[in-house]
Amino acid sequence: MKGAVRARLGIASRAMHAIRKHTLKRPPSMTNLLPMSAILLAASVMAAPAQAQDGWGFAADVGLGADYGPDWMGSDERDASPWVIFRNVDLTRPGQALTRDGSADGLAISPSFAYRAARDADDSPALAGLPDIDAAGELGAQLKYSLGNGFGYVAARKGFGGHEGIVGEVGAKYRFSPSERLTLWAGAEAGFGNEEFVDRYFGVASADPLVPGHAPDGGIYSHALSLEGRYALTDSLAVLGEARYTELTGDAADAPFIQDTAQPSVRLGLVHRFNFRF
Repeated sequence: MKGAVRARLGIASRAMHAIRKHTLKRPPSMTNLLPMSAILLAASVMAAPAQAQDGWGFAADVGLGADYGPDWMGSDERDASPWVIFRNVDLTRPGQALTRDGSADGLAISPSFAYRAARDADDSPALAGLPDIDAAGELGAQLKYSLGNGFGYVAARKGFGGHEGIVGEVGAKYRFSPSERLTLWAGAEAGFGNEEFVDRYFGVASADPLVPGHAPDGGIYSHALSLEGRYALTDSLAVLGEARYTELTGDAADAPFIQDTAQPSVRLGLVHRFNFRF
């Protein structure tokens, strides 16, 4: 990197020396100014890439796909839903190169958002008597630290709409690349939520003393193992896929309406790699 910068600066310096030598021999005219301008333009173009690496860098995969998984948390039926993709984030220091798969070393802070579909009591006989839950959006931040082929992360989001609790994930992933275009990640993750979130989706309120209610506490409500893949079609376009096995745990798994604590899912989508320097 430093050698390339010095080489470009040397080209620009020699160009300026040639211009000074030329103007000392004769007064500048329109015919003389044209080649001088061309030399200056070429020198500036040669020097520009070195400056383009200055400043902080941000890159991310952004796209859309499909998610095939549980109809609702705890369901034994599967359904398809949209998958809004914002992944593989790089936040680089001045002089540090951006990557095409989010593998730059160091600390990165990025937005975190999610969407939870509505849950209606008539979606399943197991939900009879439970209140309907509107669709919910979640917005927050993710903190990630990468080193070599591994990284750890924690994300937390505030809900709005269907719930107003705090929910997030903490986990780690290991990256390996079978080929230049293909990158794979194996990961483990725990999902957590405060009492308001867990009670909203796994609680049961009962006014009948003969019918037991269920008042779960906040904390870890799921564990998950995942295998993700990214196949680069071009320098900026890629296919993303994920197979995930999630297991509900703790008070969430003990909810009386849960049909299956095992919650497998698969995802597939198309993304564009956005790169910025500032």
